[in-house]
Amino acid sequence: MNYLVSFVSLGCDKNLVDSEHMLGLLNQGGFSLTGDEDKADVVVVNTCCFIEDAKKESIENILQVAQYKENGNCKALIVTGCMAQRYKQEILDEIPEVDAVVGTTSYDKIVEIANGILEQKGLRTQTFDLIDREMLDEMPRILTTAGYFAYVKISEGCDKHCTYCIIPKLRGKYRSRKMDKIKKEVEQLAKDGVSEIILVAQDTTEYGSDLEDASLAKLLRELSTVEGIEWIRVLYCYPESITDELIEEIKTNPKVCKYLDIPIQHASTAVLKRMARKSSLELLKETIGKLRQEIPGIALRTTLIVGFPGETEEDFNILYDFVKEMRFDRLGVFTYSQEEGTPAAQFENQIDEKTKVKRRDAIMALQHGISQELTAAKVGKEMKVLIEGKITDEDVYIGRTYQDAPDIDGEVFVEYEGELISGDYVDVRITGANDYDLIGEIIDEHCE
Repeated sequence: MNYLVSFVSLGCDKNLVDSEHMLGLLNQGGFSLTGDEDKADVVVVNTCCFIEDAKKESIENILQVAQYKENGNCKALIVTGCMAQRYKQEILDEIPEVDAVVGTTSYDKIVEIANGILEQKGLRTQTFDLIDREMLDEMPRILTTAGYFAYVKISEGCDKHCTYCIIPKLRGKYRSRKMDKIKKEVEQLAKDGVSEIILVAQDTTEYGSDLEDASLAKLLRELSTVEGIEWIRVLYCYPESITDELIEEIKTNPKVCKYLDIPIQHASTAVLKRMARKSSLELLKETIGKLRQEIPGIALRTTLIVGFPGETEEDFNILYDFVKEMRFDRLGVFTYSQEEGTPAAQFENQIDEKTKVKRRDAIMALQHGISQELTAAKVGKEMKVLIEGKITDEDVYIGRTYQDAPDIDGEVFVEYEGELISGDYVDVRITGANDYDLIGEIIDEHCE
């Protein structure tokens, strides 16, 4: 029988890569894919539980899909990902509609798990391999992103053990993929039409620390030789591991986007110490200063946590002044989430929610003004834009510059009466700006 399978993928882009591999495996295993969850025989919910809001979203989606067991066609509901790893027994005990929970290192068994449930009605199962097993590699993959860009996971796990984070317990120790394996995947992606690859990991700058003769800089150099790849973008760079070698590679390699996502989390040295982060206010200023000095035009994105236990007004003011001084191109703020099983959850001087929200809103208001100024300053400049789509019934295309990662950063609205295809690269003169986005017109089309 030809069974239909549908996916709900939640959380980060690293999780999305896992979902795409599971889709590839299921398709290879004879399952057909559908976007209609109510018509699917098998529904997989790939969960996240990084913060409280992510847990709530995961639970809501599981419960939503559970209704299809009664009102739809669903015969097998499978929960995978970080929440499955963290609450394996609780999910089975509290949500009877769930047929299987699958750990973060066991998704390669998704086909046999799905078939087992379909063949043996009433089967409820758990599948959990060793958390530190070698990274799963060379598996089929079906992209769910636009066909011209793809995320490439370069490692699994984390050794940092930040006091607010549960990820090492769910994903295991840091394991880098071999460079030749990554290059082989990128070569295949390029053959399939991908021109932008986005490197992701829990900490990309740590790449190669567990391998011989490997580093992020060397990986970038190797991947840039792949024909058809136009842009290479790097996310999740920890500041203390940004080396001179990496800076030089970003500076000199024309295929590497002058863009870095650096999740610093805070700027107060005292707070960073309690977080068990390896950086400091001094190091952050030094690193950001060096990046901007050595790589003119580099776009820097960061994420922050406010309301961490023990964060004083002085600590917050240090962070506020730092954001004001650094003028990040892109910035996001989370309020601290007290996660069970983490050291910080037991810290004294937990901050009340009202104060957390107030501090978050203050930072975001500051950043809003900075973003307005930075986008306005781009008016009159010429920029290369990757076209991503077209506004219906308008002669306006939507795209991104090298300064913009998909889904999280700004967009460029390009006025053009001709025909462009998603994935085209065009030269655009910026003619206007709003808070976060740009407006422009084509000056010299060179579709690739």
